[in-house]
Amino acid sequence: MRELPSGWARTRVGDLFDMQIGKKLNKEASAGLEQYEYVTNKNVQWNLIRFGELNRMSFSAAERNRFRLLSGDLLVTEGGEVGRTAIWEGQQSDCYFQMSLHRLRTRGAIEPRYMLHYMSYAARHGLFVDGVSQTSIAHLPQDKFAEHLVPHPVELTEQRRIVGIIDAASAQERAIEKSIAKLDKLRAGLMEELDSVECGTFEDVLSYGPQNGIYKPASSYDPEGTPIVRIDSFKGGPSDFTRNLLRLSLGASEAERYGLVTGDILINRVNSLELVGKSTAVGDLVERTVFESNMMRCKVLPGRAVPAFVETWLGGRAAKAHFRARAKSAISQASINGSDIRSCPFPQMDVPGQLRFLGQLAAVRGRQQLETAELAKLRDLKRGLVDDLLSGEA
Repeated sequence: MRELPSGWARTRVGDLFDMQIGKKLNKEASAGLEQYEYVTNKNVQWNLIRFGELNRMSFSAAERNRFRLLSGDLLVTEGGEVGRTAIWEGQQSDCYFQMSLHRLRTRGAIEPRYMLHYMSYAARHGLFVDGVSQTSIAHLPQDKFAEHLVPHPVELTEQRRIVGIIDAASAQERAIEKSIAKLDKLRAGLMEELDSVECGTFEDVLSYGPQNGIYKPASSYDPEGTPIVRIDSFKGGPSDFTRNLLRLSLGASEAERYGLVTGDILINRVNSLELVGKSTAVGDLVERTVFESNMMRCKVLPGRAVPAFVETWLGGRAAKAHFRARAKSAISQASINGSDIRSCPFPQMDVPGQLRFLGQLAAVRGRQQLETAELAKLRDLKRGLVDDLLSGEA
């Protein structure tokens, strides 16, 4: 065991906290008088208590005294994802807790929020593994949890300094998360505005298709052959067909007939009901590439539609609803045909309008990507910072 810095100690959880397992739920408690809300395992997330799903059971006067939650109590999951911890901050009065949780109430030698951060650190590094009993579901028994040694500064002022640093990083994290959520709403708002545009049909902007792809038996696949786009080659939306595609042997006429070009629209015609109609606009290609029979290829009129706009529209709510409504169901899959694709609603918006919309959407997506990258970087820095602070190295 690594030596701690001066002013630090390792102390048993059972010496730092009064520990209590919650009340066991049974038929009598469910049906009894004096029903009160209680917190259970599913309500306790990392540093968060979900209040929208609190259940009720009866607690006697003695049980209310024993199981009542007070501000500063830590709730720790005893089973499942053991060690998941949140702090009770007095969000409501007369609330209690069930047997699936440990309650830790500080005896004064440790700040509850220091322990809150330590629990996350300890779970991430697997420090509870030795104390966990394995049945069908993992459990952290109270007697074993009580023996766990917590490294901590002896002085409360130093504990509070560490908590302040971690909380400041967490506040930055939450601010970026809120910014990303606002951008999500902005993007959803743009798509809702697009849904309000008067529509014609997709057929109005087509120059060619829909055309079914090529079917070849498994024996035709050849690592030296022509790349083929298959049902699992794209998720819907932007795609990359320059790598990681299977290949198959083709004749020259087949490669010509089914060869893709930049700007083609591919639409799944056979898939699960959820995914039937998933679409992508073909981007840059580095060699002749074809597409398989469970999808269809369309080409749009350059003066009537922008491929990237078509891709965005077909991935939106109105087009998905159309394809699901028209889909023919079979065992474990659904299918659409060329008529379903041609009749899909499509906005009566000119090319300049489509480009303006794509520009607005790209601006939001670009900001989201920057914020997401910043959040990932901050989380990496925070993990390193927390590791140093809670191990006594900072």
